[in-house]
Amino acid sequence: MMRAENARSIVDGNAAAGLLADVFGDDVTALIGVCGGCSASAPLAEATVELDETAAIVRCRSCTHTLLTVLRTPVGIRLVLGTLRELERR
Repeated sequence: MMRAENARSIVDGNAAAGLLADVFGDDVTALIGVCGGCSASAPLAEATVELDETAAIVRCRSCTHTLLTVLRTPVGIRLVLGTLRELERR
């Protein structure tokens, strides 16, 4: 694990843009999510989603913990992380 004291340089968040694009890509549902509640690992497409006109609550299929919530607000989209421990692109 990288520690701040071992960093070669410290820059602003724009430096992570390429890495984040590599992770999120075109199909977010293909990303493998790891639940922090039960450690289950599965593509986000296999999660259970509670959906209405303003939000999508994405839950772990194994233990039903909330992995993340996507909210539509008057100013845009808001992502609230829950027990989602990791996202991996394979």
